[in-house]
Amino acid sequence: MQCPKCRGNMRTYERNGVHIEQCDNCRGIFLDYGELETLTRMETQYHAAPPPPPAPGPAWGAPHGGHGGHGGHYGHHRQRSWVGMLFST
Repeated sequence: MQCPKCRGNMRTYERNGVHIEQCDNCRGIFLDYGELETLTRMETQYHAAPPPPPAPGPAWGAPHGGHGGHGGHYGHHRQRSWVGMLFST
């Protein structure tokens, strides 16, 4: 299959049940009918339910409410987009 934009070779990837064609040359992504709606629905589900907050535990003398030496970043994760989710290995 050839890219409709630059005529490069297209590769098909399957991510979470969705077939995605990507050009090896221009890196363009092309979707078949209904796949954008599927990806949009998956993204909504991915971001809909945030994880529950961590249960408060005993501080046992640790500074700043039990975070120890983590500098206040313990347990925080950057939320990824659906594109990152699709192409992660």
